[in-house]
Amino acid sequence: MNSEPTDPGAPQAMDSTAGYADAAEALVEQYESVSFAEVHREVLHLFPTRPAAVLDIGAGSGRDAAALAAAGHRVTAVEPIAAMRELARARHARHAVDWVDDALPQLPELTARADRYELILLTAVWMHLDAEQRAAAMATLARLLADGGRIVLSLRHGPVPPGRRMFPVGAPETVALARANGLAPLHLAHREDPHARAGVSWTYLALHAAGAADKPSASVPGARDGQGAAGDGVGRS
Repeated sequence: MNSEPTDPGAPQAMDSTAGYADAAEALVEQYESVSFAEVHREVLHLFPTRPAAVLDIGAGSGRDAAALAAAGHRVTAVEPIAAMRELARARHARHAVDWVDDALPQLPELTARADRYELILLTAVWMHLDAEQRAAAMATLARLLADGGRIVLSLRHGPVPPGRRMFPVGAPETVALARANGLAPLHLAHREDPHARAGVSWTYLALHAAGAADKPSASVPGARDGQGAAGDGVGRS
């Protein structure tokens, strides 16, 4: 796996959140322009139907956290960018969301709480982590997952916007990391970019504890063996 940024000119020392704080207001409007249901249309059937403990990592504008809270879930939203976090908190103030200033790969604030979550959502987050960070982050996610819980993450593919740090990462590598941490693939889906950006597509990947009762979707090529083309997904980018 090539761990160099997709953009050859991107500096190696660039922080994973680079480019977001200065554009927070515009980005919040962009994220909110697409609905929760549209963003997650490929994986909505995997979300809990009864009230559950949900962790939204890289919660951005709060769109997803608010929708999940409105559905009756107990939502913890992690957002490391102060400007984004405060805009999201204000925009969705009527929803009971626990906003936390924390960041992958270790999530020290959350791990200190020792809470476990039935759904862990990472929408357009994974590509901001380099290979070493992704390995550490997967171990963190496995520790935070409740028995019978699911991790749903999206992988971005395509050109990197100026001033951002992103790495090329596909489903096979991510599934291999998951398996190394006692997790297994449950669902794999591809889709176009909801904002219709040229050359951008996404992969959605759902994981659960290996040996759990759930079975991989028979309609998803590669769900059983961890293979599959890096395709599409959605969210913050």
